[in-house]
Amino acid sequence: MTTALIPYIASCPVGCSTALVATELQLPEGALRRCAACGQLLSAASESRYWETMVSFNAPDFNQPAPRELERRRKVAGRRLQTTARLLGKPPAEIRLIDIGCSRGQFVEFATRAGFAAEGVEPAPDIAAAARASGLNVHSGLLQEQHYVDAAFDAASLFEVVEHLREPLPLLRECRRILKPGGTLIISTGNAASWTVGAMGARWDYFHIEKDGGHISFFNPQSITALAHNAGFGVEHIETSRVKFHEKGEVSSALYTAGKIAAELLNLPAQLAGRGHDMLAYLRRR
Repeated sequence: MTTALIPYIASCPVGCSTALVATELQLPEGALRRCAACGQLLSAASESRYWETMVSFNAPDFNQPAPRELERRRKVAGRRLQTTARLLGKPPAEIRLIDIGCSRGQFVEFATRAGFAAEGVEPAPDIAAAARASGLNVHSGLLQEQHYVDAAFDAASLFEVVEHLREPLPLLRECRRILKPGGTLIISTGNAASWTVGAMGARWDYFHIEKDGGHISFFNPQSITALAHNAGFGVEHIETSRVKFHEKGEVSSALYTAGKIAAELLNLPAQLAGRGHDMLAYLRRR
């Protein structure tokens, strides 16, 4: 899902030109480093450790959800597709969409069924091949390797991709190049400025590369906004959702249940305050 990593980056990778400083968030790879300007966090994981954890994305059984989870994803995709069509002011049949890092192509399939001219690109070769075998228009490799013409698409999506990029600006600029003026880019990722991080700190599983393979970059609404502006996008809307206080298994079942109830009660306030740990950003190409 990314190009080769630079072993060490001294300044903010979203383009703030501000030095990164060590934080109190201590992981097995070392302390997370933070940009003092936008709050972007960066892992200290080595390149070899990164690639060790990325192998799972090309495993034969990767990303094959049970029917209930697949139905949940279909509903989520439907909401995102409706928002995309509304922002563009076009019916689905007039929207050419590309899902970048599309895995088995589930979003591509949902979009195609909804009437979009949808395709995907996926760097994990076996998973991309599996998507094509199921009849989907999915290309193997990185986006930059596809050599699309300028302004080829109306919309693009990056779902759970940018957290795998130590330097996200080149990919965002390539997205801008292939989008038409006014085109929409959707990004989903974790929110490192969430109440979850405030409560859990370094315990949050999203920070842990052995649990979430390849996670090395951690965004927040301010750093996503900085990234968007530096790549030539405006921000239409950023929303966040969900709160949690414990990972399953780290506390007693009673305490875990109590934490889940409290988190449910805080979900709406977290959304209103932009402090949920799931973040979704709709960007507009300038």
